[in-house]
Amino acid sequence: MNIQEIAARAGVSRSTVSYVLSGKRQVTEDTRRRVMSVVDEVGYRPSAMARALAHGQTRTLGLVIPPLHHHLSSEQLQFVGAVAEAAADRDYDILLSPSGVDREKAFDRLVGERRVDGILLMETRLHDRRARMLTETAFPFVTIGRTGAEREHAWVDLDYPGLVAESMRQLHALGHRQIAFINRPQEMLDQEYGPALRSLEAFEEAKSRLGIDGIERCCEDSSSAAYNVIDDILGTEPTVTAVITINEQALGGVMEALQRHGRRVPQDVSVMAIASARVATQVQPAVTAADVPAEQMSQQAVDALLRRIGDPDTPLEHLLLSPSFVDRGSVAPAKSVR
Repeated sequence: MNIQEIAARAGVSRSTVSYVLSGKRQVTEDTRRRVMSVVDEVGYRPSAMARALAHGQTRTLGLVIPPLHHHLSSEQLQFVGAVAEAAADRDYDILLSPSGVDREKAFDRLVGERRVDGILLMETRLHDRRARMLTETAFPFVTIGRTGAEREHAWVDLDYPGLVAESMRQLHALGHRQIAFINRPQEMLDQEYGPALRSLEAFEEAKSRLGIDGIERCCEDSSSAAYNVIDDILGTEPTVTAVITINEQALGGVMEALQRHGRRVPQDVSVMAIASARVATQVQPAVTAADVPAEQMSQQAVDALLRRIGDPDTPLEHLLLSPSFVDRGSVAPAKSVR
């Protein structure tokens, strides 16, 4: 069924049907009802491609994700699902596009051919070629995470450095003076991944300010890698009384490794994390954490992008979220002050 056949059934011109569907021009209420009655009867839906050609809009948003050979973490998948749902609630589709060293051409096509109305960037770096390209071409985009040029584009981010500093403050107040920080993989630091770099800087600054003996280690995103990291930490600093991590995928391994070393949580070692509520509550014992608000961040990112699409001159939005730590019983005073 096409517009011409709708027009014939309703006894109106093809242009009248187009006006009813697009709302571009006024038609009489009787005519509108006659046309919509036929549309409803036959279940007609306008072609997305034709609509894009006619109105210059695809009603599709691009979500640029890390290359799939890295395997998306549960946290990343939460964001993908939340973005897709937020877009669907606003009558938009999502086009997923992996981006990375071997996927730059795919990103260039996405932008150059205007396959989407706007782009959401995940996993941003301090020096991000994609964000720079989108800024230079005035293509509507919002990042989930910040780049080093955060004043030049719109973003929604989690306050990793602020949360790391807060976890250090809370542990220091409980008498902890030997604290270990488990970061993301070294590769991500080398690539200037924002949360990893900013968290490390916050840890080092808080360590100096509070007079804490801290040890920092990078960890691959897996439980098995966490075993070796905990072995290294306790072998280097056996007096460590607290662990902080932003590595969600390693959290289960951290807890198991501490148990294997005979360190009870929280009696011997306190543990704090920045992770999804699902992961923080599934490990044993559950971990006191700042729960990553993936749904809220995704909705805010989609809405900010749609506002930019609707009005490119709208002020750049910078939304920094800092959820409170949820006490799940994995933190206690250091032994020396009990």
